[in-house]
Formats: sequence, structure tokens, C-alpha cells
Amino acid sequence: MTVLEQMGKNAKEAARALATAGSLKDKALLQMAAAIESGEREILAANAQDVNTARQSGMSESLLDRLTLNRDRILGMAEGIRCVAAQEDPVGTIVGGGVRPNGLKIEQVRVPIGVIGMIYEARPNVTADAAALCLKAGNAVILRGGKEAFLSNRCVAEILRGAIEKAGLPKDGIQLVQDTSRASSLEMMQLTGYLDVLIPRGGKSLIRSVVENSRVPVIETGAGNCHVYVDDSADIDMAAEIIFNAKTSRPSVCNAIETILVHKDIAEKALPAIKARLDEKHVEIRGCERTRAILGGDIVPAQEEDWATEYLDFILAVKVVDSIDEAIDHIARYSSGHSEAIVTRSYERAREFTERVDSAAVYVNASTRFTDGGEFGLGAEIGISTQKLHARGPMGVNQLTSTKFIISGSGQIR
Repeated sequence: MTVLEQMGKNAKEAARALATAGSLKDKALLQMAAAIESGEREILAANAQDVNTARQSGMSESLLDRLTLNRDRILGMAEGIRCVAAQEDPVGTIVGGGVRPNGLKIEQVRVPIGVIGMIYEARPNVTADAAALCLKAGNAVILRGGKEAFLSNRCVAEILRGAIEKAGLPKDGIQLVQDTSRASSLEMMQLTGYLDVLIPRGGKSLIRSVVENSRVPVIETGAGNCHVYVDDSADIDMAAEIIFNAKTSRPSVCNAIETILVHKDIAEKALPAIKARLDEKHVEIRGCERTRAILGGDIVPAQEEDWATEYLDFILAVKVVDSIDEAIDHIARYSSGHSEAIVTRSYERAREFTERVDSAAVYVNASTRFTDGGEFGLGAEIGISTQKLHARGPMGVNQLTSTKFIISGSGQIR
């Protein structure tokens, strides 16, 4: 039996206990939050080593931002766990049912999925978020983070394991894979006898690798080629502010925008105002020919691949479009199905955009940066699903459950 198979075996045993843990789960979550806060110094020391190694290896500033922890982010991790604890327990919730003509009482009830595998990249806060959400939903979790954050992830995971054991639950409900090689990822993708679902969270190449190679069922998350369309009736100051926030507040995350589409009738006024805001953060614009004609020849000419790129950096593709139809067609062709926004004063245009754009989150006059479990009132999130089966958008505790039917009779036979 390999190390991962043993971890899977331990996780299945832990999952049986967690499935019926009831209020003990909330006790464990509160212990976990307190332990994260009390372990701040230890976590920061481990993270500093990870950040130093990553910086020496040439990691970009935007990715370093994802990797770096500070006091506020650690407190945010703890608060996220407490928010999860405060939510209603999904396990046992009746989501449907009724009484059949023959007297059978049928109830469809939420139950844990079982054992969840997570493969993710350089964001150590994911370790705490995923562990908390899986525990609340009664699941065990096997976490496999990236090598860039290994020391941070190991420190956080050990703190969490100690906390749930102190609360009286099996510590193997949370396990971290110690091997960060590609081989361990590939082996996780084959653990059909142990993992019930595998969730990748990271860049486009990671998600593609898991989707293409996994024998374990996959919930596809993460890649965010997000758009803002500036309609001809838009408030230009509002559009500039929304775009500035959606691109520059944290460009390394999946809900940051990568492309803006501007209606031709407003482009000459809107583009200079938008560029003025983006210049404050030195955002590189890659524009179509009409964009370059308005903003000047120093704008980098956009290539075909720019429309499909998730930059995760201070780079933004810009295209002038003739109509809302062209904007929606562009989004349909290039979007990853994550988050899109329209800025408009027109109720009809807003309604058309929300009805025709097929992404997990569609905004009217607001920044795409709100696509987040915490901002949507879900507490922490395990990821943002861009698929359409089972879960879509930010995934909280309800999305980490399945259902089963419970049928009560009085001797009925068929």
C-alpha cells in the first residue's frame, strides 16, 4: 500500500465518524480558528521561508502576493473558519420529498460526499478554507498543495489536525500530502477507491491536467478569464472605477478581470478615463486597432491569444465593439465561464446581458471581485466552480454534500 493509499484508507475511516459528528463539528471548527490565531508566529515563520525561496526562484510579484501571509490574512483565515461554524449544518437537511399514493413517505436528505481531494497551488489560506468547509459538511479531506507553499501548508495543517483531535474528532479528517512532486498529483487522480471527488484549484494548466487525467470525478474550478462590457449608456466614472477595482485590487486572483469590451459609441470618451485610472497602477493595455487609434500607438497591439489569456497580472486586453451582441459573442467565445459584468444605465441591456451571458456569476454595475464565498455570505469557499453539474459559482458547505433518499413505509410491497 502506497503512502497515498494509506492516507485514503485513514480518510475513509475518519469520514465515517465525521458524517455523524453533529455539533462536535462546530466545536472542532472553533478550536481550529483559535489555534490558527494562537499559531500566528509559527505560521508567519514558515511562510517567510516559502516566500523567500519563491522570490529567489523568480516568482512574479502577483504570485508572491498569493503566497504571502500576514497578520490580517491569518486573522481572516480564522474569521472564515468561524463563519463556517456559524452556518447551519447542511447534513440531515430535507431538500425534497412527499407521501406517495401508497403511503410511502419519501425524504431527500443532504449527506456528506465522503472523502474530498484537493489539488491547489500557492495559496496557503486554501488549506484552512478547504479543511473548514469539508469538516462542516461532514467530509474528510486530503490536501495536496504546491511546493511553493509547502512549509506554510504543513504548518497550518498540523495546527488544524491538533485542534480537531482536541475537540474529539479524528485528526485524519484533515491530511496534507507531503510529496509535492507531479507524481503525487497523478496518483491522487487515480485514487478511485478512496476519493469520492477531486477539486483542483489554481491556474489553467493545473485544472486542465486534472480534468484530462483524473479517474476520480472532478469538480472543475478556478480559471478566470473575466470580462467587463461598457455599454454605450454607461456612467463613465462608474465604469472606470469598476474596472480599476476589478483589475488592480488583486490581479493575481481568479475573479480579477482580464478583458474589457467598450461600445464604439462611448469609446472615445470612456477609454481615456479608464486608462487614466489604470495608469495609477501602471497597467499594461493590449488593445485592438480601434483602441490604439483612440489611446495612441504606444498601446501594445492585442494578439488573438490575448483574448483567451488569464494574465493574473497588471495586464488588460481592451477591445472596442460595435454592439452588445458583439460583446456577448466575444464573451461566449473566450470566457472561462467565471464572472462577467456589464456597466449600463439601461434596464433592457442589463436584463439582456444577464439572460444571454452563460457564466457562473453575471454582474450589473458592480465589480467581478465580489465572486467569493465570503462576499456571497457562504463563509469561506473551497473554490469557484465553472462547470454546470452539481455545483456552480462559489462552493460553500451545501455544495460539498450529496443527497440520499430515506423511505418510510408500513409494510408496503411492490
